[in-house]
Amino acid sequence: MSDKPKIKKPQQVYTLLVEVGRHDGDGLPEGSTGAALMCYASGVDEAEAVRETVAILKQADLAPLDVSGYGTLDERLAEGHDIDDEERELMQRALEENSVIVAQMTPFYD
Repeated sequence: MSDKPKIKKPQQVYTLLVEVGRHDGDGLPEGSTGAALMCYASGVDEAEAVRETVAILKQADLAPLDVSGYGTLDERLAEGHDIDDEERELMQRALEENSVIVAQMTPFYD
């Protein structure tokens, strides 16, 4: 057993795209078959950010089906993503509040 103090990993913000299906009381537009939600979620790693996002969406009566991760701000910048000031502000808010922010919702229709 190691007596080394645990090094606390810093929280980072991850960009996640979550596909949701229909569920009673989900608040999605009438006639839609689901939606894509662009989220900014804080976590010590992407797995934690995904777990927290899915849990919060389920509490909101949404039905998460699939999550795609796009990485942290630094990772996205390294990949050449163009990230505007509004998006950066939402990411900073997610970090400061240790929360999940749904930045955009795009409903799906058949």
